[in-house]
Amino acid sequence: QVQLQESGGGLVQAGDSLRLSCAASARRFGSYAVGWFRQAPGKEREFVAAISANGARTAFAESVEGRLTISRDNAQNTVYLHLNSLKPEDTAVYYCAAGESVYWYYTKEHEYGYWGQGTQVTVSP
Repeated sequence: QVQLQESGGGLVQAGDSLRLSCAASARRFGSYAVGWFRQAPGKEREFVAAISANGARTAFAESVEGRLTISRDNAQNTVYLHLNSLKPEDTAVYYCAAGESVYWYYTKEHEYGYWGQGTQVTVSP
């Protein structure tokens, strides 16, 4: 069983930067790929970014690529998502998810078995 807890969300202004954290209680966190998804009001949940278990491989959605960085510290059981130049359209609940994977990552919701409760990010114009 893996428990995930997102943090770092809040109300910010357009152009600001924000760091989201995903803390895990996994026994062997280094064996799990981690993904970030977001869901805006009235919209479907969408993929944002992912990172492989050892951090060697990453993936980003076109809507955010170039404005974010994903990283992980397995010793601290934490994955970070750095968002820069935030836009109002980035407003959403951000979720992190974990899935067992040796070398790769997942980009689809059904590929992840564990989810956090989400953290709200609101970007004012």
